[in-house]
Amino acid sequence: MKKNIVERTVEAPAMALDRGIEGGQKIAKTLPLNGGEPMRRAKSYWYLLGPGLTTGASDDDPSGIETYSQAGAQYGFGLLWLAAFTFPLMAIVQEMCARIGLVTGRGLASNIRTHFGRKILYISTLFLFAANTFNIGADIGAMANAVQLIRPQLHFGPLVIGFTGFILLLQIFTPYVRYARYLKWLALVLFAYILSAILAHPDWHTVIKQSVTPHIAFNKKEILLVCAILGTTITPYLFFWQTSQEIEEEIAAGQTTIKQRMGSDKKEIKKMRIDVWSGMFLSNLVMFFIVAACASVLFTHGITNINSAAQAAEALRPFAGSATYWLFAIGILGMGLLAIPVLAGASAYAISESIGKRQGLNSKLKQAYAFYGVIIISMLVGLSLNFVGLNPIKALIYSAVLNGVVAPIILVLIVIMASDKKLMGDWRNGRISTTLGWLLTLLMAGTGVAAIYSLFP
Repeated sequence: MKKNIVERTVEAPAMALDRGIEGGQKIAKTLPLNGGEPMRRAKSYWYLLGPGLTTGASDDDPSGIETYSQAGAQYGFGLLWLAAFTFPLMAIVQEMCARIGLVTGRGLASNIRTHFGRKILYISTLFLFAANTFNIGADIGAMANAVQLIRPQLHFGPLVIGFTGFILLLQIFTPYVRYARYLKWLALVLFAYILSAILAHPDWHTVIKQSVTPHIAFNKKEILLVCAILGTTITPYLFFWQTSQEIEEEIAAGQTTIKQRMGSDKKEIKKMRIDVWSGMFLSNLVMFFIVAACASVLFTHGITNINSAAQAAEALRPFAGSATYWLFAIGILGMGLLAIPVLAGASAYAISESIGKRQGLNSKLKQAYAFYGVIIISMLVGLSLNFVGLNPIKALIYSAVLNGVVAPIILVLIVIMASDKKLMGDWRNGRISTTLGWLLTLLMAGTGVAAIYSLFP
């Protein structure tokens, strides 16, 4: 069992980011509790959340918002059921990734390199880098468009450059403990989409009925949209980020060597599961409300051609009012600030671990040149895509295709490692987790084939 190197108490404020129930309770006891026991429980729960929350929230990036908006605009409430369908699948695979990190004390790429060799890893990380870079470019552009919705007089070029510079400075020069805190609070921006859907006044009877009634028309267009939703919800960058953030949390708690981090106990696994399942639930809940908002307003009024998240916000305004419009725009901006660092960071973790270089946001620039170099290159290439005339929709298609190739490969390796008794000990997968893991792998393989097929007329 790993040693509890740093006690999570109020005397160590940085440890407030740790997800321990015990640590959360100790911190909560020092805070004003005007609301009594329920308030204390809420604060303890908030301090418990960490990597799982930010990982789940980052999945609802501007590109994902665009995909969910298209689903609601084109098919109404017909694809709402996907939110409930993807939730357990997403949570199970992210929990596997977190468990691998906690038990082995290593990131996902490092484990793959150790147990499966370098060739598969190099190919996968190359595709991951390309997919994430395309996604970063699309998300930076979406953030600039969101600002232009609020301030039309501002120019696109300076906005994308400004966002790129700001996010880079934040990642490189902000200490991990503070940086993780920023990401955690940014996750709350997602509630803007829940409010926007409520203000859109959907027919809740229809919403509930459609959300539990799976339906799909087996035509090419709808199948590809379903594949896009699966691809943007269960995506490789989340696998690498989740595992690495578990390691970052332990390093922040003083467990700086692999030997100190190896192993886990029942309390730690329980805390991790609450965190991961909470984050994935929030992610899919927001998907549900975005689809519901666009279905109740855009689909109902015959507006079915949505090409960007910003366009969805603009289209909502005449029918749902300015409040919904503003909430949608603010959500795009906030989630871009959260998701872009996660995309760049996931690439950096994967590549640095693949080549055996030091990595991590706990490290300073001069200590991890390769890690931060990948982040800088990824951000700058993503920025340049906004100036070479690459259509954001095409960028997302390329990203989806690359993810469709990488996801099944990485999932095979994750399920094998998480089920390995020698590697995971008592914390290996159970029969249900293993079965669902393989079913998800087959599903994502089919998604990958469909994404590649979409490139051909």
